[in-house]
Amino acid sequence: MRINLHIDYDGGVGKDIIANAADMVAFEEKFGVSIASLGSDPKVSYLYFLAWHSEKRTGATTDPFEKWLEKIEGVGAGDADPKSKG
Repeated sequence: MRINLHIDYDGGVGKDIIANAADMVAFEEKFGVSIASLGSDPKVSYLYFLAWHSEKRTGATTDPFEKWLEKIEGVGAGDADPKSKG
């Protein structure tokens, strides 16, 4: 299972990413809720955390979560799988 997300960074730069199993397990451990809660109780912090964890896991950021948030305009559902672009 994976979740396609889109990050809008400050300055108008957008990026499609994938939250994978490692990101989802980290989410469940941090918040103490099932990843399924994204469908029934979608908190903004949930999406932001998944996006940050994916960026951290892939080496795209080394910033702690709170510092990374200062560079973000928004996170939402991604329309495309970034791996399929080419």
